[in-house]
Amino acid sequence: MSETRTARTYNQRHIPRKYTPAGRRVSIYVSWSYPAEAGRNPAELDNRFSTLTEVRRVAWPAYEDPKWSDPYRFQQTIAGSLELFFWAWVAFQDYVEEVTGHPVPVYQRIDQAGFPTPLDERVLDDTDVLFVFGLDHMITRQEAQPGEIEALRSYLAREDARLVLGPHHDVGASDDLSVREVEHRHHGDPLVPRQQRFATYVRDLMKGLDVPVINRYGLRPATGEDNRIAPLSTVRDLDEKGWLNGVANFNFHMHLPHYAVTTDEPKAIHVLARQPIDTSRPHPFSEEGNTEFNMFLWMPPSGDRAADVLLADSTIFSTLFGADDSLRNFWRNLVT
Repeated sequence: MSETRTARTYNQRHIPRKYTPAGRRVSIYVSWSYPAEAGRNPAELDNRFSTLTEVRRVAWPAYEDPKWSDPYRFQQTIAGSLELFFWAWVAFQDYVEEVTGHPVPVYQRIDQAGFPTPLDERVLDDTDVLFVFGLDHMITRQEAQPGEIEALRSYLAREDARLVLGPHHDVGASDDLSVREVEHRHHGDPLVPRQQRFATYVRDLMKGLDVPVINRYGLRPATGEDNRIAPLSTVRDLDEKGWLNGVANFNFHMHLPHYAVTTDEPKAIHVLARQPIDTSRPHPFSEEGNTEFNMFLWMPPSGDRAADVLLADSTIFSTLFGADDSLRNFWRNLVT
């Protein structure tokens, strides 16, 4: 991957990309309100991102370089942690640009300066593959509007379109505090509070688009003796379009959502990859007898929808959690 040597810009309008038969135009839409997330009270324990100071304390000494730890160079509040997401998506953006020949814009539902960007034709008209990262805490009330649902329905009527939904985890949904503690000890991440519920916006999209999935829990993947994430359990005979060609594993993350299927119609949606769970750590989901959770799903075109709909967590596209050839193969398969 070549090193990016251009200057960074911010606070300007997107310049639409022209259609090219050889390369798909990829866009990322982050469903959060940046001010709502950055402005959460750090004294409140639940349903917020960590401050960068908390990240530095837990991950010490990983972020003690002055580019992270110097408050004159990098924000030490929740805003600093949010900026880590943007840093970690750059590798995915650069890789996709090399593969497709098009830059990859990142839209935010409400950005740092307070500008709202609903999911409408301004985002969709020059997009062939849309990633929606469901990283909005439910408490911030990011609700999809009817006009956005209709805009997406029109987008999905295009045969060349593709939608990748990534609602994040739903930790601590139970009112029973002892259950929340079991969940916390299962994933083992001290930066995640006992309750951290995400993705009102993407849940609204899934309901409006008849996507029969709900994001549940935050499950810790099993690892091997080398501490690498365990290989995926794949259903290759259902993978008609080769989404998983050359893909053996994703990247490790301590708390990944289970994408529970809510329909009994077998042809509506296909679970193409499941992730083995770390069963050495008790969790209500594994205590029900589950040893794997749904990690990657595909909804083939159906009815008026000519486009594919896929589900994969946003952490798969973030190098905060590592990247290898298997993961880059997955990235390539989704955007080509």
